[in-house]
Amino acid sequence: MSAPRVLVACEFSGTVRNAFLSRGYDAWSCDLLPSEDGSNRHIVGDARDHLNDGWDLLMVAHPPCTRLCNSGVRWLSTPPPGRSLPEMWRELDEAADLFSTFWSAPIERIAIENPVMHRHAKERIRDYRHFAQSIQPWQFGHPETKRTCLWLKNLPSLTPTNVVAGREARVHRMAGNRNRRHERSRFFSGVAEAMADQWGRYMLFGQRQAA
Repeated sequence: MSAPRVLVACEFSGTVRNAFLSRGYDAWSCDLLPSEDGSNRHIVGDARDHLNDGWDLLMVAHPPCTRLCNSGVRWLSTPPPGRSLPEMWRELDEAADLFSTFWSAPIERIAIENPVMHRHAKERIRDYRHFAQSIQPWQFGHPETKRTCLWLKNLPSLTPTNVVAGREARVHRMAGNRNRRHERSRFFSGVAEAMADQWGRYMLFGQRQAA
């Protein structure tokens, strides 16, 4: 029985990819940026070009979400300095199309991570459905708050693994610069390990049932 194949889209850190790799899965990350750790298990490019490559699980680790999430809805009425309203709405359409493409990918099991969306985003996403679960880093060993929603297809909700105290919004309070943007998109290792453990077992069980 071959190891399940996992594509981790929109990830350059390798956090989720490495969690699956360390457990024996055939895992690859894909992003427009090169992998931070220089792994040969990383594809530089648009993940949409690789959705038909025979994956068992598509995990979209952190798609471009600025235009989709509630925190960015204000820019659709008052754009930031140097930007125009048509640009903001065009980027919203592009982000919604990206989400839609991932959600309708020809892959049996799909998980997409994203913050809570505003109504304009929901209206533009094809076959939109409510997120299956929302989680917090402090449920998986990280003493921080950052609500994250998971849209799940043929996957169970995650079970918290290590609930901790000392919760703070560390990334939210960081200075507004390039590093903050990258840190906000960096996946929490405790969540990645829970995904690899729990969803990995779920995939293996399905393979044994089919054998």
